[in-house]
Amino acid sequence: MGKTIALAGKGGTGKTTVAAMIIRYLMEERSGSILAIDADPASNLPLVLGMEVEQTIGDIREDMLNLVQSSGALAGSMPGGMSKQDYLDYQVQMALVEGDRVDLLAMGRPEGPGCYCAANQMLRVIIDRLGGGYDYVVIDNEAGMEHLSRRTTRDVDVLLLVTDPTMRGLVAVEQMARMVPGLDIHVKEMYLIVNRLRGELPPPLAEAVERTGLELIGTVPEDPAMAEFEITGRPLVELPADSAVYRAMKEIARRVVDGAR
Repeated sequence: MGKTIALAGKGGTGKTTVAAMIIRYLMEERSGSILAIDADPASNLPLVLGMEVEQTIGDIREDMLNLVQSSGALAGSMPGGMSKQDYLDYQVQMALVEGDRVDLLAMGRPEGPGCYCAANQMLRVIIDRLGGGYDYVVIDNEAGMEHLSRRTTRDVDVLLLVTDPTMRGLVAVEQMARMVPGLDIHVKEMYLIVNRLRGELPPPLAEAVERTGLELIGTVPEDPAMAEFEITGRPLVELPADSAVYRAMKEIARRVVDGAR
């Protein structure tokens, strides 16, 4: 049985960086296949992983909508005589970016006013079936928790809520945590990560962390080594192994995979 790890947090807190470091840890320290799903329309995960995406699930959905609105698709068949399910399955496989140890699927733009709900449901089933073939699935989710259950029907083994060391960030993750029981998926474990921390957690923020009721699985320090990578766009998975960010994330990732203890 594979392990599904999802990340969420207010925009700008560095959750994509956290996702990339977890994926790097899995690549370097664990055996098994990895599927990375970029479920944030900002689509930064390909950049930090050094992978290039040519087609997103949003593109596939929009193309499907255009096809079913055309006279050639109204009879229920798609190009080549394929069923809609087989056509979507084929398109998802083509959109999958294959790497040496990690494959990447980008969700792209969210559903618009012309949402083709039947296609969305079929895509969820296909993506979940695809994810079932991997030992690890890492989902970099957009900020709103309500979107997670629209992306997958899979149970989430670990949900990581990422915040920066600000009261606004902590309020945001607390609100996200409250939304979890109302999701259509089951979240088994949920933890908090404080990112970009300078020194120790200040007492007011430490008290705010306590009030969230979330278990703090670790903190990630602010790291000057990140500046060059942010400016040049160099993939963050190439951060030096002794960088403060990766050393902190390596221990957090270990706890996430093995079970926090």
